[in-house]
Amino acid sequence: MISKKTKYALKALIHLSREQDKGPILIGHIAREERIPQKFLEAILLDLRNAGVLGSKKGKGGGYYMLKKPAEVTMIEVMRLFDGPVALLPCVSFKYYQRCDECKDEAACGIRAAFADVRNATVEILKRYTLAELISKEKDLCLLVGNEVLEKE
Repeated sequence: MISKKTKYALKALIHLSREQDKGPILIGHIAREERIPQKFLEAILLDLRNAGVLGSKKGKGGGYYMLKKPAEVTMIEVMRLFDGPVALLPCVSFKYYQRCDECKDEAACGIRAAFADVRNATVEILKRYTLAELISKEKDLCLLVGNEVLEKE
């Protein structure tokens, strides 16, 4: 399960991506529109700025803006930034590997092999989904829901 911090980061990034041609966006605006607690959002946006995903401008006309293009920011990048490893076991993690204390032989561990498959599939899917893909998916879903509403009337 992803953390609220990761979910809010994705929501804020999608919001900023949608409005990237409008210049810097105030934290209060993002918080209201996306229903994210403002104090929590401040910390999230600071982390994203420190990671080089966002830029910020102080003063009049200030706020946060995208430094990277929406097609360059993947879900895996955001998840690893806030939640750390994607792997469900430390012995199959790429970036946060740790040997399991109770394991006799990693190479012959069926549990490890199964969770390596889960990790590989999850990583591939999360690498494919960029902010641009998520925005496109939202548009498609809105059209689908809109068509269903029209058909029911």
